[in-house]
Amino acid sequence: MTEAGDTETEGTEAEGTETEVVEAEGTEAEVVERTEALQPEPAVALARLLGVDLPDLESEGLPLLWHWVYLLERPRQVDLGADGHPVRGVIPAPPAPGRRRMAAGGRVRLFGPLVVGRAATRRTEVVSLTEKEGRTGPLTFVVVRHTVRQGDEVKVVEEQDIVYRDVYRDAVATGSRAEAGTFTPVAVEEDEWPLPVDPVLLFRFSALTYNAHRIHYDRDYARDVEGYPGLVTHGPLQALAMAECVRGKGVLATAIDYRLVAPLFDHQGLVARGVVTGSGHEVSVRDLGGRITAKGQVRSSAVSPGRRASA
Repeated sequence: MTEAGDTETEGTEAEGTETEVVEAEGTEAEVVERTEALQPEPAVALARLLGVDLPDLESEGLPLLWHWVYLLERPRQVDLGADGHPVRGVIPAPPAPGRRRMAAGGRVRLFGPLVVGRAATRRTEVVSLTEKEGRTGPLTFVVVRHTVRQGDEVKVVEEQDIVYRDVYRDAVATGSRAEAGTFTPVAVEEDEWPLPVDPVLLFRFSALTYNAHRIHYDRDYARDVEGYPGLVTHGPLQALAMAECVRGKGVLATAIDYRLVAPLFDHQGLVARGVVTGSGHEVSVRDLGGRITAKGQVRSSAVSPGRRASA
């Protein structure tokens, strides 16, 4: 559930990339703009990780949510905290030392093909910050907007919902409750897509998205420090599975609104589902026992020539 933050880049940059910190017009808010030439290799790597077909990247462009493997921030090692998250130079900035960051969901819309072989620029800014008091202590809700352009055209607009919470002492007990012991497997339906999850897949996805949060690859840390019963399956991986479940039906997915509603662990599997509705597809992710961990809506505009390679 918890995902690595967006970070201001310092030090050596990858060849062909450029990061600029600017001031938002009319405010004192910091904004990061990052530009790089989009190459096919990250998309090829994601397709192979998911076991899906690769579209024509120079004409069709990147499928919905595949921009997540591009325009990545690469913080210095010294700027990472004990959990693997950056603690300096980030957008959003952590509201206080030691607080844990959780991905809650988001909204993404494609406005046109984001194609490889051309440069693109991502602008990142905080659009809202709200403080609340939760059951376990103070909560900070942050909405971060990413706008991706190619040339003079906006191609992707994303709003990312993030929650910061304090560390509380019964974390281990909470993790034990979340495990829920054993479960009875639920048969995979025709409109579902099972994605096999294991530590290797989670490690590869962390590497592909430059996500250093240890809950996704360090089982001892996830269990002993953050109280989880296993490695945590990434929220973005669940969102991608929902979008790909729709694309695999031959549909051109152009927007998604999703929420992460419960943690999902490596030993619990991942099964995505997409059901046609009047406005698109109602999508969800469940574990092998039928427990829903993510849900949302995917909108589409036409039939896509790209299809998923296998279910």
